[in-house]
Amino acid sequence: MSFSLDEEVRLYTTNADREKYSLLATFFGIIVNLDYLERAYVRDSITAAEYSPACIRLLSQYKTMLKLVVDEVASVEQFMSRYKMDNPAALHRIQVGVPATVEHSTEAGPETGKWVAETTQSFITLMDALKLSYRAKDQLYPYLQELVTGYARFKGSTDWEGRSKMVGWLITLNGMKASEEITEEQSRQLLFDADHAYNEFFKSLSSKD
Repeated sequence: MSFSLDEEVRLYTTNADREKYSLLATFFGIIVNLDYLERAYVRDSITAAEYSPACIRLLSQYKTMLKLVVDEVASVEQFMSRYKMDNPAALHRIQVGVPATVEHSTEAGPETGKWVAETTQSFITLMDALKLSYRAKDQLYPYLQELVTGYARFKGSTDWEGRSKMVGWLITLNGMKASEEITEEQSRQLLFDADHAYNEFFKSLSSKD
């Protein structure tokens, strides 16, 4: 058998193998990104308000990907050892399971890292539910109610456009029967409004640092 140096080397020969390596590569990337984020936060390269939502999102992505690669990854430690990954900061954050702002929260001040983390998770949960085509009131109302409740803990939140829109959606859902569903158009608009509110939320917090 002869080989050409110009020939592309493939890790896979089937679509299933290609999907497997693609998922593993994404899993690898999440760990590297998390490690980079942890180091940036420790060096004060980013603020707590910027760090917390980014960390929560990466941890959420990690948990999702772990379910998809469970047949190939016995544990994150085993995976990192297999691919010779030297990312201790990411490993610690994965083992703790929450951002450093929550792990080391002093609870000082009205806008703690814990509150930011919890509200961020509420945003992510609501948006993920919409992306998964949840439409019924009894599916969406609890997530939206938790989000609006979280908003109320932050000073100045009554002036945020995003909060007023989320409250408006809460009123809309409250007027529906439990089994009633919002339309596809409403779902897209709610997702758009939630994403806008999510971005506004962190811009507002960052401006106070």
